Amino acid sequence: MTKAYWIAHVDVRDAERYKDYVATAKPAFERHGAKFLARGGAYEAMEGRGRGRNVVIEFPSLQAAKDCYHSAEYQAAKAIRQEVADAEMIIVEGYDG
Repeated sequence: MTKAYWIAHVDVRDAERYKDYVATAKPAFERHGAKFLARGGAYEAMEGRGRGRNVVIEFPSLQAAKDCYHSAEYQAAKAIRQEVADAEMIIVEGYDG
């Protein structure tokens, strides 16, 4: 089964409230087998505009990644995130070549 990844680029406007998003999202990530590969560490924009926070989350499958995003737990977290941050997020299927 091919893995899948959430890739998010985020500008946080309210760091304290963003912690609420992280805490609220945690159960969804745990339930769907998420593994954080990058989570807001140092970065260097090589092309284009970078964002303040960059996140890569691995899931066991494309379906698990989609199910996590659409879960009630994550939708509650997403509502908080949208109040306190600007983000671009994609789900991409991994390459198993």
